[in-house]
Amino acid sequence: MSAPQQGSQVVEISVVIVTYNSAEVLRACLESLPAGTAGLSVAEVVVVDNASRDGTVDLVRQVDPAAVVIETGHNAGYAAAINAGLRRCTARDAVLILNPDTQLRACCVAPLADVLRQPGAGIAVPRLVGEDGALNHSLRREPSLRTAMGEAVLGGRRAGRHDGWGEMITNPRSYERRGTADWACGAVLLVSRPCLEATGDWDESFLLYSEETDFCLRAGSAGFATVFEPGSVVEHRGGECATVPFLWGLLMANRARLYAARHGRVRAAAYRAVLALGEAARVLAGQRRARAGLRALVRPSTRPTELPS
Repeated sequence: MSAPQQGSQVVEISVVIVTYNSAEVLRACLESLPAGTAGLSVAEVVVVDNASRDGTVDLVRQVDPAAVVIETGHNAGYAAAINAGLRRCTARDAVLILNPDTQLRACCVAPLADVLRQPGAGIAVPRLVGEDGALNHSLRREPSLRTAMGEAVLGGRRAGRHDGWGEMITNPRSYERRGTADWACGAVLLVSRPCLEATGDWDESFLLYSEETDFCLRAGSAGFATVFEPGSVVEHRGGECATVPFLWGLLMANRARLYAARHGRVRAAAYRAVLALGEAARVLAGQRRARAGLRALVRPSTRPTELPS
C-alpha cells in the first residue's frame, strides 16, 4: 500500500445517481438531497439512466429540473453508468454516489465530508438503516478463503460476528463508532476527488455486484481507506438480489471472479469450490435462490455484456 494521502477540507460535492426503472423510489431520493447535503455546496446532481421504461427520466425532470440527465440507451450495468456520471461531475472536492432507493436524513452528508478531512481517508460511508429503522450490516471484510469457509459453515450473519470469519461484519459494536472497513455496500459512498483520480474508473466488466468491492479494495491499495461514520444515517431499501434468482447467480459469479482476479489460479479454484459448497448446503435447506448461485459457480457461463430487462 502506498503512503496515506493527506486529508483536506471538503466543501463542494457532486451527486451521481444511477437509475433503472427506479420511478417508484427515486422521488424520495431526489427530494431528500437538499436537506441531506445541507452545509455543503452541490455543484450538480447527475442522474445516469440505463434505459428505464417506467418514466424515470420524466420524473427526474419533474422533481429536479436542474439535474443533469444522462441517458445511456442500454443497460450496460452499474459501474458503466457511474463512470458516465463521474465524467460529467465538476465538483473539486468529492462525489456522492447514491443508489436511487436511498433517502438521505437531514445533514447526513456533512459528517461524511468531515471524515474525508482525515489523512488517509478516501471513501466515507454512512450508517444504513431500513425503512423500519433497523440497522443494515453494510460493512465488509476483504474476501478470503477463511471468510468463505466461515460463511459456508456458519452462514453469513453468524460468521460475521467473529473477526475474520465472515465477509459481512455483523458485530453491533462495529457500527457504534467511526472506523475503517476493507469495503462497504455501494448504496452510499462519498469519494474524495484525490481518491477518484488515484483509483481510476470503476470496472465495467462486473455489470452489477462486486464493482464496489473492487473499487474500495483498489482505493485501499492506492492508500485511501474506506471509513464508516455512524453519525451519518441514510435509509436504504435494497434487497433485490435476495428475491431474483438471476441476480443472486450474478452476485455469486462475480464474487468468484473478483477473487480470481486478485489471487492465483489454485486459490481461486479453492475459493469457488468453497462458495459452491455453501450454496449446495443452502439448496438442501430449501433456499430457492441458492440453486441459481450454485449453477453460476459450477457451470460458469460467458459473462453478459448487458443486463436483461
